[in-house]
Amino acid sequence: MLIQYGQALGDYLYDVFVAKFDFWLAFGLIAQLFFTARFLVQWISSERAGQSVVPMAFWFFSMGGGLMTLVYGVVKREPVIILGQALATVIYIRNIMLILKNRASGSKTLDR
Repeated sequence: MLIQYGQALGDYLYDVFVAKFDFWLAFGLIAQLFFTARFLVQWISSERAGQSVVPMAFWFFSMGGGLMTLVYGVVKREPVIILGQALATVIYIRNIMLILKNRASGSKTLDR
C-alpha cells in the first residue's frame, strides 16, 4: 500500500513539474521565489539589527512577487490568487509610498 502511494505521488509530481512544465509554471515559481526572498531579507536584517525590522527590500520583493503572482493568477484564471494578490499588491505599494513619504522624518523601516 505504501509503495502504491509513493508511486502515485511520484507520478503526480512528474505530471505537475515535468510533463506540464511551461513558461507560466516557470513564471509562477519565480514569483514564489520573490516571496521567499522577502522573508529571508527580513530575517537577515532583523538578525543584524538585533530586533525585528522590516527593510525596504521586503516591500519591493513583496510588490514584485505580488504583481508576478497576480499576473500568473490572471493567466491561469485562478480567482483565489487574483483576489488575494490584487488586494495584497495595493497594500505593498501603499506601504512603499508611506515609507518614501516619511523617509525624511525618520521612518522605522531600514534602508537595507
